[in-house]
Amino acid sequence: MEIPKHHDWPSTIEEAKAIQENLRYQVITSDQLPETIQYVAGVDMGFLEDGKISRAAVAVLSFPDLQTVETSLAYHPTTFPYIPGFLSFREIPPVLDALEKLKTIPDIILCDGQGIAHPRRLGIASHLGVLLDIPTIGVAKSLLIGEYEELAETKGSWQPLIHKKETIGAVLRTRTGVKPVYVSSGHRISLLTAIEYVLHCTPKYRLPETTRIADKLASAR
Repeated sequence: MEIPKHHDWPSTIEEAKAIQENLRYQVITSDQLPETIQYVAGVDMGFLEDGKISRAAVAVLSFPDLQTVETSLAYHPTTFPYIPGFLSFREIPPVLDALEKLKTIPDIILCDGQGIAHPRRLGIASHLGVLLDIPTIGVAKSLLIGEYEELAETKGSWQPLIHKKETIGAVLRTRTGVKPVYVSSGHRISLLTAIEYVLHCTPKYRLPETTRIADKLASAR
């Protein structure tokens, strides 16, 4: 997969924040998808040597049957600390290395993290989507910002995630009686469409199959 030229990676919070403020206006939250979705991908991270080395994993699955088509791993020195709200600067550089190895280009990438459900509306899914110009969805395991009403226990139930009177995502129950996930548009996809794809990609478990497979690769010993 060819990786477009991207911005330089920052060394300070101030530089990182400036990049987010600039890129946030390039995020598209309406549907600009390929006519046919053939492949969905998940990306996840693991760390080695007490966090000094990042291991990025990508899993590409066929759609709609969710069979593994291709996987990729990349190792990269960890160059940015773990700071909530700035996850993409720690994780995207190795993820780009893993994506570059792919022969199968995904039509949608599901990220283990936020899309626009982010203080500056540029979580890792939005950041990655803008850099690649590929539709992306944020599927986070925990809440970063926002408030929501209580949702029903049944699979498919969801409530809007609201921040500063703006709907920034959805709290989605992907499995009956199990904790919800936090879905938000990453890039080139609307929230309602993102919810549909996340539900399709979660036939059995709480997390999308894309994320589950990528996580196993990233955390394997």
